[in-house]
Parts: sequence; C-alpha cells; structure tokens
Amino acid sequence: MKNKNISNIMTMSIGLFLITACTQKPAAIAGTKTFTAEYLAQGKTIFENSCGKCHDLPNPMDHTSIQWVGIMNSMAPKAKLDDAQHQIVYDYVVSVKN
Repeated sequence: MKNKNISNIMTMSIGLFLITACTQKPAAIAGTKTFTAEYLAQGKTIFENSCGKCHDLPNPMDHTSIQWVGIMNSMAPKAKLDDAQHQIVYDYVVSVKN
C-alpha cells in the first residue's frame, strides 16, 4: 500500500509539472524599457559633453541599436565613461529613434 501511495504522489507531481511546464508564458518583448525624461536628459548631456569635446556628434538616428553597441564599446573608453555613463548614453542614443 505504501508503494502505491508513493506512486500516486509521483504521478500527480509529474502531471502537475507537465501542466505547469506546458502553460503558455507571456513573451518577453525586447526594447520595451521605459526611461524617465531626466534619465534621458542625463544621457544627452553626457553624450554632448563627453563625446562632443573630441569630434562632431553623430546623429543618433544614423545608426541602429546594434551599431551603437559597437560605437559605444569603442568610444566609451576614449571618453573615459564609466559603466553607468556608458549605459546611460547608449540608452539615450537608441531612445531617439523611438
């Protein structure tokens, strides 16, 4: 009798797992971050002050978000941006398209 109870419990557990695992989950939507105006203004200021002191500023709309990853990865160290500033500027330049 004990083995039958264990077997029933295992069967129910597996069934519950399968129901849970097969339930549709909401899809994650890329690019749906929401930023405050202050956050984006900070990104614009860093972009203008840090990047603009060495060269003319590129138009954020001239590059895709993927291209901006490469641009930011090569230019952020030259502009001496820390990781947080790097992210803020990236978020600003890609938000211009939205």
